[in-house]
Amino acid sequence: MPPIEQLQAELASAKSAVEQIVQSQSLKGFDEADQLVLLLERKLAAARNEEHAVPIDFPIQWDVGAPCPHVFMNEQRAFLAFYVREDDPNWDGTYVRVVDPADGSIARLALVEFKLCSSVKLGSPNDEVQSGHPLEGKGLEGYRAQEVKNSQWIATVQKINSVHPQYRPASWSDQHHYIFWFHDSAFECIATGFSVERFETTWPELMQTICKRLFT
Repeated sequence: MPPIEQLQAELASAKSAVEQIVQSQSLKGFDEADQLVLLLERKLAAARNEEHAVPIDFPIQWDVGAPCPHVFMNEQRAFLAFYVREDDPNWDGTYVRVVDPADGSIARLALVEFKLCSSVKLGSPNDEVQSGHPLEGKGLEGYRAQEVKNSQWIATVQKINSVHPQYRPASWSDQHHYIFWFHDSAFECIATGFSVERFETTWPELMQTICKRLFT
């Protein structure tokens, strides 16, 4: 059996296993089965030379319910800030923690700086319509930091820039398409890399830190 047909068969079998687990209502082994589906989706997309999303080594998990992502950028640098996930050992499911970046309280925040960032998106879609995203079925995971391989966005931007007299295809080899899926929005950017920091501070103080970096 050709490799692509074999991957298709393995993916169909893995999806069937996930459906059986869901129908059993026990959910035992669901995470492992679901991860296998994602892995096979990526392998199949790569074999077809299609764009697909792969996990990246990211040290911080953002708050699932209300990460409140904020973006700050100029023409060369971009910063993404959000609430870090905080597990409450006393939470019993009967209440919701409400956060407000404008209230001036100290919070656990993350700041991601994207290096030589050329393009940024933040907004729709949210997690309720993830199934309609072009990367759905190609390794896309919610609430996960990922990189898009064989990115059509990078290809489009590169094609636009190819008319420049000094265009060099090799200069695009270090470009990465990142996608971070939040609760109410998705963040995407094209950059050469990123760094991550943790802060325990207020949003206004973090914004001051960001502005100083943007202007230096």
